[in-house]
Amino acid sequence: MTKSPFRFALIAAICALFFGLGAATADARPGGGASFGSRGSRTFSLPGPTATAPGPVSPIQRSITQPGQMPQTPRVGSPFGGFGLGRGLLWGLVGGGLIGLLMGNGMGSIFWLVLQIGLIFLLVRWAIGFFSRRTAFAGNAPGYARSGLGPVSGSAGSPPSTAPLAISPADYADFERLLAEIENAFGREDVAALRRATTPEMASYFEEDLAANAAKGLVNKVSGGKLLQGDLAEAWREAGADYATVAMRFEIIDTMVERSTGRIVSGDPSRPEMVTEVWTFRRPSDGAWQLSAIQQTR
Repeated sequence: MTKSPFRFALIAAICALFFGLGAATADARPGGGASFGSRGSRTFSLPGPTATAPGPVSPIQRSITQPGQMPQTPRVGSPFGGFGLGRGLLWGLVGGGLIGLLMGNGMGSIFWLVLQIGLIFLLVRWAIGFFSRRTAFAGNAPGYARSGLGPVSGSAGSPPSTAPLAISPADYADFERLLAEIENAFGREDVAALRRATTPEMASYFEEDLAANAAKGLVNKVSGGKLLQGDLAEAWREAGADYATVAMRFEIIDTMVERSTGRIVSGDPSRPEMVTEVWTFRRPSDGAWQLSAIQQTR
């Protein structure tokens, strides 16, 4: 039986709409870096904008901290939790409808399928907007939007167990020093230096990256870490530790090199790259500052 051009065109349009919905709810940011680590009780809240990073900051995507351990707003992703109820329903409806179209069940099936997809699309958009507004409110609550290199005051949106923390010029000097140390240690594959400068969680992530590069026969040659601009987003004390989240714009030389031959696979060793990231540092009551989280800017 010959299928009409209209039917195939409609099926193609529905497929395009369906896969467009899947891309819109994907968690990964194509071509971007990862956001990982822990920020204490603020791991799943977003730091406010600063002069260095005025745009949105990506939520933490990988952390040993679990959302259920603290009363914080979870990161924005699919409101149905990946391939949960909503997307499973969408797959079932679209799959069943397309089969019905291909089997020739008539125009009634076509319009019913379009109506179902339209309703689900509106539901998904509403849910995404609802959760986005909740996260935006949490990230911009009073006291979260801080800029400038100076101490912060108390935050009305902070958990009761936290207290404001003043950051001194010596602290900022430590942050700048750690930036350069960590970038250069990673480029040298110096695991011991990374463990000194970062929390055990962050060190484990960096070591995983180094091992993955080595398995591919590559080494990520990173050097520099020259700070160009920095702004404090927020600083606080909780559970016997100090935290400071700082937006930093810096220059690095970043190349991927073939380990056996030294051939440059990507990057330019003579051209620095400018990067803007939001770093959180943690200091125990009897210790020194260490990197505890990195978040990407968008």
